[in-house]
Amino acid sequence: MPQDRRASFTRHNSQDMRSSSAPGGVEHAMRVDLDGLVKQAPSGPEKEMFAKEMDDFYRLFSRYLYEKKHSKPLNWEKVRGPKPEDVIAYTNLDQKDLKGVAPLLSKLAVLKLNGGLGTTMGCVGPKSAIEVRDGQTFLDLTVQQVEHLNHISGADVPLILMNSFNTDGDTRKIVQKYSAHNVSIFTFNQSRYPRFKSDSNLPVAQSPEIKPGLWYPPGHGDLYESFANSGLLDQLIEDGKEWVFVSNVDNLGATVDPTILQHMADTGAEFVMEVTDKTKADIKGGTIIDYDGQVRLLEIAQVPKAHVDDFKRVKKFKIFNTNNIWINIKAIKRIVQSQKLDLDLIVNHKTTNDGTPVIQLETAVGAAIKHFSGAHGVNVPRSRFLPVKSTSDLFLVTSDLYLLENGQLRMNPKRTFKTVPVVKLGDHFKKVNDYLARFKNPPQILELDHLTVTGDVCFSSDVALQGTVIIVANHGAHIDIPRGAILNDKVVSGDLRLLDH
Repeated sequence: MPQDRRASFTRHNSQDMRSSSAPGGVEHAMRVDLDGLVKQAPSGPEKEMFAKEMDDFYRLFSRYLYEKKHSKPLNWEKVRGPKPEDVIAYTNLDQKDLKGVAPLLSKLAVLKLNGGLGTTMGCVGPKSAIEVRDGQTFLDLTVQQVEHLNHISGADVPLILMNSFNTDGDTRKIVQKYSAHNVSIFTFNQSRYPRFKSDSNLPVAQSPEIKPGLWYPPGHGDLYESFANSGLLDQLIEDGKEWVFVSNVDNLGATVDPTILQHMADTGAEFVMEVTDKTKADIKGGTIIDYDGQVRLLEIAQVPKAHVDDFKRVKKFKIFNTNNIWINIKAIKRIVQSQKLDLDLIVNHKTTNDGTPVIQLETAVGAAIKHFSGAHGVNVPRSRFLPVKSTSDLFLVTSDLYLLENGQLRMNPKRTFKTVPVVKLGDHFKKVNDYLARFKNPPQILELDHLTVTGDVCFSSDVALQGTVIIVANHGAHIDIPRGAILNDKVVSGDLRLLDH
């Protein structure tokens, strides 16, 4: 049954920071403004939760000011590739199936990061509510996956959704439809932090009311404290859970892997990050490094500008973080209680609708790797990373390239090569509704290597795309790919001439 943990937020291990800054100065001004926002909040549990969030934000803001003044930039000379023991090949692990790890599944929880909206794909509401395959949404497929786990193992693996203030209301309504399913669903909210002006370093918001552009969810690194504050972390420990598998809700490859679960149990590692081999499409992805003898996650935002091109080189940094992460639950509690979870800051410069330059401070969940005992990466097959960030990704997952079984996509065995085709759809396909209107049904792409489509192009039914296909409709032109067309290594121009490629 779906359960909402939002009302059970408590101020676990928080300290009163209202008197921690002397009168005068930027920190004091921020503290005064934050206290003013808290005073305006209606009395009750939600006010207590909001006050805790403002304390946490103030701590992050103070770090930002200190690091801006005192911290030295990343020393590129100290950046090294990970040590062999810091990244283990998945193929070297003892392979297990779900039935073989049934006792361990009873100690596992699955957590999906569900704070994002579908706006970049032209959709309204949570991204997890977008239909991605056979009329089913990300959430539908996730529920099927967990339900299958419980059916196979006899365990009660709960599904936890970390929402943001942007997605919480809609998500809590959506999960009611799963009440008859064999899966316990819990939700909790990550924090909401105030954007602050770049010039004055003061919040843009004048009241705690949620208005567009004034507040933001501070990245998935907020998971640890929000998870603990919700009370759900303590409940899982009480229920005998030992591990949580965290992943992005839009990564259709992020299913519970019995081999990695067994590896967690065998090694006693508190934190395992799934990484996979980098391609030219992944050059901006964060990577595991050795920095001063410590395993770290390096994000592109942390790289000095002079070394960004070096960071993007696939030959030097060969792996990237999939954001599929396995964590010991008791270790999360220990580290949060210590108040030493200082995740690397990501300073994100934005502009509000009225043109005001603002800053939002964010953190990444993977950056906590340096805080956990025995933390390391496992280099997994590419199939573990199947995100849907654009309609080009949607084109792939809806095609005959994948088969759907128990909520999980697996590559069609009829595909000769196990690599995924490169697909680049132009601006006419950017929004989901526009994309759907341009395809009568998904083309057959089992033999496709590369597809580029730009301009006003529509596809009739039963189209097959093979090899390298490039379709370009120039400005003002329109191309209809006819029913049953087979395009094999072809360039299609605006006048529908088929040219050998």
